[in-house]
Amino acid sequence: MSNVTRVLMGLFILIGALVLPTAAFAATHTVAKGESLYVISRNYGITVDALAQANGIKNTLIEIGQKLNIPESGQERSYIVRAGDTLYQIGSKFGVDYQEILSANGLENDYIHTGMDLYIPSANGGGSGEVSRGGQITRATAQEVDLLARLITAEGDAEPYVGKLAVGAVVLNRTRDANFPKTIKDVIYQYDSGTYQFEPVMNGWIERPATPDSIRAAKAALNGWDPTNGAVYFFATYVTNQWLWSRPMSGIIGAVAFTY
Repeated sequence: MSNVTRVLMGLFILIGALVLPTAAFAATHTVAKGESLYVISRNYGITVDALAQANGIKNTLIEIGQKLNIPESGQERSYIVRAGDTLYQIGSKFGVDYQEILSANGLENDYIHTGMDLYIPSANGGGSGEVSRGGQITRATAQEVDLLARLITAEGDAEPYVGKLAVGAVVLNRTRDANFPKTIKDVIYQYDSGTYQFEPVMNGWIERPATPDSIRAAKAALNGWDPTNGAVYFFATYVTNQWLWSRPMSGIIGAVAFTY
């Protein structure tokens, strides 16, 4: 192999290392005496599986002094129900009371089925990337629930459950913000500067029936659950509008950015 070839290969390797995406971690934790993966994961509000996967651990064995990468808690907020799961078992896995999961998903009872997408509220409550239930519980008529659910369907049908919940939360956050109308209907149908605030109102998708998941998300948002922690704007991450991206960021859920 010639010297020129070696140099070129070295450059390709260097460039590859620079452009390849790297995993984002919230923190690094040094294992202390008596700690287990379960204890550490519960303290950080994440799952044991997420912690093990982030560190390439194929079993639960860890050593004192071992450094663990802690993934962002917001990455593990959705859970797909498996055969044999119960809400109590899922709550125990995440370190969350099953009744909180019940409420966060707008469920009227503890019946769940395989393949169901559940939103898992943080065990720690509040904070960046975690669910907030600090928002007010909003009383709504059946018509308002349906309207909110239809907007969620139109805006977030392709998003995970937590993304649907976040869309509903933004609408409710606007009703409490002095810069927006005070009712769900007026927020959704707001017309300002020659355009509607929500594209589905303009293109007619708002008239499509709501999906069951969107109805659950609407009810959960009305019950005070807010994975955006108070955001009042959202937009698809492929949007290049500089004004939208310049606003304070709450976070990105699925393919949607949420801002203040």
